[in-house]
Amino acid sequence: MPSSFNIGPITIHFYGIAIMLGVIAATYLAQRVASRRGQDGNMVWDMLIWVLIAGVIGARVWHILTPMPDLVAQGITTYYYLTHPLAAIAIWNGGLGIPGAIAGGVLALWIYTRRHKLSLWVWLDILSPAVALGQAIGRWGNFFNQELYGAPTSLPWAIYIDPQHRYPGFENQAYYHPTFLYESLWDLGNMALLLWLGRRLKDRLKVGDIFIIYLVVYAIGRFLLEFLRLDSSQVAGLNANQTLMLIVMVVGGLFLAWRHWPGRKSSVDASS
Repeated sequence: MPSSFNIGPITIHFYGIAIMLGVIAATYLAQRVASRRGQDGNMVWDMLIWVLIAGVIGARVWHILTPMPDLVAQGITTYYYLTHPLAAIAIWNGGLGIPGAIAGGVLALWIYTRRHKLSLWVWLDILSPAVALGQAIGRWGNFFNQELYGAPTSLPWAIYIDPQHRYPGFENQAYYHPTFLYESLWDLGNMALLLWLGRRLKDRLKVGDIFIIYLVVYAIGRFLLEFLRLDSSQVAGLNANQTLMLIVMVVGGLFLAWRHWPGRKSSVDASS
């Protein structure tokens, strides 16, 4: 399966196309949600460049700090990336970690909202469904790169992986779980849930709830999918992504419960 094509001397990578389609779709959705919430939808395009750049940088940093086992087996470790700057920035070959993208994007949004005297939590709520949509589309880049697939399977929807993209020890296994597809569908469900909650429970939600729910729901899906992954990043003997997702699930869930604890008063609501 080709992962790129050429237009004259320019190489176009399907991975990059998937990412950009996700960004564009997410931005349009965020613009509509912002307008529905009484905010200036055009500001989404203004903050896009900052959030996007910070998100990509954060995603790449997370990948560099938590390289996958098959890369480590090839000698592509954190140290390798730090001593080979060109390899570190070659995102078109894959290698973007969602946890880092979220962290980088939130940091950029925090700076942007402070400079423009806006509510960070309001905009986190606005952008959360859009981020889930962007993730759902962007995950298809992994399909074209034949990466981030799951364990071997004979299920009808199993995907064929070319021999050169199979992980060590699985050279004789041809069909695998399409974990990128599972995550894409989970992200679409997350988006739909957040949009539904934002409409149906807007009088009961507090500002920031949508973002917290986004984190918890995403973490649950990613935590479960890590059980299928063959290339889970290991740090100090632990599955880095699964451990982080477990922390996000527990902390996010407890924080959400605390915010809505009976009798607890708050000066903010979903319309803030």
